[in-house]
Amino acid sequence: MTDKDYLQIFDAAEDNEKFPLVYGWMKTEPLPFFKQLRAESPVLVTPEVTLVTLFEDVRDLLQMPKIFTVELYKPKMGDYLMTHDEDALHDREKSIMYSMLNRDDVPLVRKLITRNAKTILDRAGGKIEIVENYCRGVPASLVQDYFGLDGVDPKKLIDWSFWNQYNAFHNHHFNLESRDKFDHIVAENERVKKELTGYIAKLVFRKSIAVKLRKLIHFLATPLRMLLGLIYLLFGKKDTRDRLTDTTVTRMLATSYPKEVDFPIARLGLNAGGLLIGAIETTSQAVAQSIEMILKDPNLLAQAKAAAEKEDTTEFDNIVWETLRYVPISPFVFRVASEAYVIAKGRPHETLVKAGTTVLVCTQSAMFDDYAYSNPDEFDPNRTFYHNFNFGFGYHECMGKHIGMVLIPEMVRQVILRKNIKADDAKIDYDDKPFPTFYNLSWDNA
Repeated sequence: MTDKDYLQIFDAAEDNEKFPLVYGWMKTEPLPFFKQLRAESPVLVTPEVTLVTLFEDVRDLLQMPKIFTVELYKPKMGDYLMTHDEDALHDREKSIMYSMLNRDDVPLVRKLITRNAKTILDRAGGKIEIVENYCRGVPASLVQDYFGLDGVDPKKLIDWSFWNQYNAFHNHHFNLESRDKFDHIVAENERVKKELTGYIAKLVFRKSIAVKLRKLIHFLATPLRMLLGLIYLLFGKKDTRDRLTDTTVTRMLATSYPKEVDFPIARLGLNAGGLLIGAIETTSQAVAQSIEMILKDPNLLAQAKAAAEKEDTTEFDNIVWETLRYVPISPFVFRVASEAYVIAKGRPHETLVKAGTTVLVCTQSAMFDDYAYSNPDEFDPNRTFYHNFNFGFGYHECMGKHIGMVLIPEMVRQVILRKNIKADDAKIDYDDKPFPTFYNLSWDNA
């Protein structure tokens, strides 16, 4: 922590300097900055945006999607369900996708992650640049093996996820990029959108034929299946469901949707693409930053390694989620006020937000509010996850949360299990981007 008086510096700055100062503090020293805001100015108004920092206010705003909207998503994501605030399309398609991402799959998904993670690390031979080859590589394999976006070079999937994420979440007026860089990100995003759209169209066509053939074979083999089923019922063992027999995309295509459900093939394809965009780059950042924090602290590394070796992964998983309280993929989510609203009405920091205001809902600050957690400045893995905002909160909470809850910690765990694991770089290299780019690790390969 620091004794720096952020608000004094902020108040003394010219108007055009205020938000750049705030943005820099959120990126480089968020915890002491947010701590002062929570104590002295829980709602901070700057010329560009308004920051909200207390747990109760953050939770309040994220539960009102019609007032604090995702309007800024629309130019970036088109008509994807995430751009809709509390309407029929969002509820309908999110419900469909929840059923396709069956929560009963989670134990099997973890096994799949474990296998793919071990394979990458074993082949590395004791030394790896972890970001591109592992932090992105493992979720890319999950996108292919579980979501079903196969038949393409995983490097393409990584490229498509990267630029979609970059443009959607890190290329707005408050990100303070130069005009040239802003335009470059937009151009790259347009490029990958065309590539991804063409790929999804071919994928849906190819998988549709495969699903129809499977249904035909299933129909023709019905008498034989009935006989085999009877034999299995009499003499076989109960199905323990130890493997996945389909993918999310084939489930979507194998399902018949009544016309009234309004989920045509074009919407199906759009949601299939959304599975990819939300999976790779966010996972990569979370995993890399959690690993870095653990490796920097010998005591934490010893604690994590001991937990990683246990058959029950609960303790280790909790360590990972506690690290991500300190190093989340973003210190805030952004919303736009659709109408005037008084934040914290009747309280000392009551603040009127005008319609059209961009609000940075500071979720990292909320996770360090003593309303949410006792002794919030201490590292304590034994905290309830209900007050954790790493997957968002409320109406726009991450749709794949239950997948991410095993994907991220298991990826970290497989790295920490390596003998004498260490970082060869002092810190992650971000290469002037919002996401990790390079981070070299090594371990004893004996």
